[in-house]
Amino acid sequence: MGSKRPLGLAKVVVLRVLALAGLVIVALPVLAQTARPFEIAFAAPARSTAARADPMASFRFAIGPYANGSIAALVAEGPLQQTAFRLDTPGQSTLQLLLPLRQQIAAAGFAVIYECETQTCGGFDFRYGTEVLPEPDMHIDLGDFRYITATRNAAAGTEVLSLLVSRSPDHGFVQLTQVGGFAKPVPSLTAATKTPVLDAVPDPVAAPGLADIALSPPGTVGATLDQGLPLVLEDLIFGSGSSSLAPGTYASLQELAAWLGANPLKTVMVVGHTDASGGIAANLSLSRLRAQSVRQRLLADFQVPGAQITAEGAGSLSPRDTNATDAGRQKNRRVEVMITSTP
Repeated sequence: MGSKRPLGLAKVVVLRVLALAGLVIVALPVLAQTARPFEIAFAAPARSTAARADPMASFRFAIGPYANGSIAALVAEGPLQQTAFRLDTPGQSTLQLLLPLRQQIAAAGFAVIYECETQTCGGFDFRYGTEVLPEPDMHIDLGDFRYITATRNAAAGTEVLSLLVSRSPDHGFVQLTQVGGFAKPVPSLTAATKTPVLDAVPDPVAAPGLADIALSPPGTVGATLDQGLPLVLEDLIFGSGSSSLAPGTYASLQELAAWLGANPLKTVMVVGHTDASGGIAANLSLSRLRAQSVRQRLLADFQVPGAQITAEGAGSLSPRDTNATDAGRQKNRRVEVMITSTP
């Protein structure tokens, strides 16, 4: 479930695009003042068997079961920490292992947005579609495992966390993965202006940092994708609370279809976003349905091959503006497109 995709999708630590006098200026963040990530405690004797850390990485957190050849995922970007633990818990079930951990993440302010066990996860296909630290450090019994994805808002931004729990006859195994929230950006220089761009850490309603998402005035879709940058399809219209793209001719979709036709070996993903009104699960569902509506329009009206375009939703987890104002919420309701391969 790891990702090598470029910055721009479902960010936990994101970059904000500034448009001044028609010039898009991208400011790159410098991460500093790293705080400690969430730490989990075990009632039984336990030791860390493997770990990985990255100051800036992408990670695909499952938010749905394996079905129809794929796993619905929330892609988070930011500082990553992943740790595997082995517990001395002979005879304990995976549910017995998970229950106290679930209570700890709830007490720490995390809200579970997806949870499953072996069969409801999708069985061994889910496990092999999920990024797991290698055996024997993280052992997975393909007939007995449990999984949770959870999020919380903090002063440093949204954090995404997952727990993967399994067992052997003599031991329990837990993998804890966290992205974002435990670093914050400091002022940086833009490549275009060489002047400081100050971006104070905002309230938890808005994402931290700066956004590397270009806008999409006419004629820029292909040029932006050629640079490997994601962009917002600004002209798309959805009814209030509706997941269906309104009828009409959209220049951004025409340009995107033309670019895909000229680059048949390249693939893209459309990603839906919502404002923070409503619950996390509902927003994730609405954003995914809107992205799927855009994908279907491209397939039906422009005959874009289905293999060239996928659709996912990020809900309200990657705002580009504050959710405290109507104008900010309107900007946060959007659909982005990004390259997922560049052969």
